[in-house]
Formats: sequence, structure tokens, C-alpha cells
Amino acid sequence: MKQAILVVSFGTSYQESRKKTIEAIEQAIKEEFPEYELRRAFTSRIIIGILKKRDNIYIDSVEEALEKLALEGFQRVIVQPTLVMGGEENDHMVAAVKQYENRFKRILWGKPLLSEEADYERLCSVLAEDTKEYDREGTEILFMGHGTEHEANECYPRLAEVLKQNGYGRYHIGTVEAEPAFEAVKEEVKKTGSSRMVLQPLMIVSGDHAHNDMAGEGEESWKSQLESEGYQVVCRLKGMGELEGVRSMFLDHAREACKKLEAMG
Repeated sequence: MKQAILVVSFGTSYQESRKKTIEAIEQAIKEEFPEYELRRAFTSRIIIGILKKRDNIYIDSVEEALEKLALEGFQRVIVQPTLVMGGEENDHMVAAVKQYENRFKRILWGKPLLSEEADYERLCSVLAEDTKEYDREGTEILFMGHGTEHEANECYPRLAEVLKQNGYGRYHIGTVEAEPAFEAVKEEVKKTGSSRMVLQPLMIVSGDHAHNDMAGEGEESWKSQLESEGYQVVCRLKGMGELEGVRSMFLDHAREACKKLEAMG
């Protein structure tokens, strides 16, 4: 029986970050599930378009990837997202899977990174371990999430709360496009009296938002705003997909989906 795992990512036009994050996650999944053929899809039409035009790289949308699998006679398919939360991109992916349900013998999807309480605890540990050299008096660690109008945006204040509950008082989370806004984070760090700020993306890849909105030289970037207020700023352009602990979380979600699929027969 032909079976495949379709790994669905938002995508990035930054080649180096793609290799360190999306491709690293895909490789981990490929090694874990040798009996499944690995396929890739991106949810961002803009990124798909940029890669096609600029690099001559053709990446399928979720629908295109599923159509190909159906036409090639695959019968069992797992669709595993590399998304942070169950927001709009995840909703779009699930809708596409449901549209194709009758084209396969079995198809189901795995969970995004932050889906249940245990995921928050795990991610908290992974992020703290990765940044422990900065967790000292006088330094605050600020993570930049994307942010969304979707109800899934609650994952950001929830993760911030879990960090605090676990004793990581120097850790803060803001978003580019929603709440908590950067203004609120600035007010938070001002109260600490610290003079050094470490910025890191709370995104799977280190792409446009990380390079421009977080670490860019423009006066609106987080780095520039903090520097103008007299802070010393360290930027870590490191996507979460580079962290082995994060890749392990995605692997566990894929394993869970695989068990369900096999239980269905």
C-alpha cells in the first residue's frame, strides 16, 4: 500500500533558514518514518510565487500536493504541519484535507506545535535551554511571535504565562501583528531596570519578520526602537525549527497521527 507524509509549512524565501528549519524538520520526519514517502507543501502563495520566479523552485500548495498523491495512487496519507499554532494557515490545511478525504483510503492530519498543555511546558523548556547563557541579571529575553486575529493568538500570552510559572521571569513575548503588542513588551522590560535585551524569533523560520521587523536597521524595528531608548541589543536570527527540541515535538505529533492512522487499518 502506497503511503505518504505531507509536511506542510508556511514557507520562507530565505534559503539558508529554510535549510536549517523546514528541511531539518522534514529530514527528521523522513528518518523516523522510512515506510512513508515524504512530500512538501507550503501554505503561502506569495512565497511559492517568489521561489518559482526568483529561484526556479516549484513548491506545491496543499491542494496541489494532495492532488498529486491521489493521482499517483497513494492510499494512506498523514498531513503534518510545521506551524506554531492552529491559526488560519492550519485551518486552510485542514479544509484542504477534508476536501480530499474521499480520494484516499485513509487521510488525517497531525497537530501544530502548540496544541495541548504539555506542548507549552515542553516549548518553555526548549527555549530556556537554548537561551540559558543570556538568562542573567541585567538582561531580558524577548521573543517575537507573528500574531494573528485568529483566536489561536491566545497561545502567545499562554506561553508567556507558562514561562513565568516555571521561574523564567526574564522572558517576554510580543507579536508583530497582534497582542501582546511590542509597546506592551517595552513597558514590561522598562520595569525590570535591565540594560541588555536579547531578541529572538518565536517563529519556525528566521525570515522577513525576524530580519526586518525584529533585527532590521529601519527605525521601526524592535532593535532600533530599543537601541534608541538606550538598551544594548543582541539579535539572534534563529528560527525555532533549528532547535532539536522543537523538531522532536513535531516528530511526536507526527507519531501520534501515525498511530491513529494505523489503528484505522
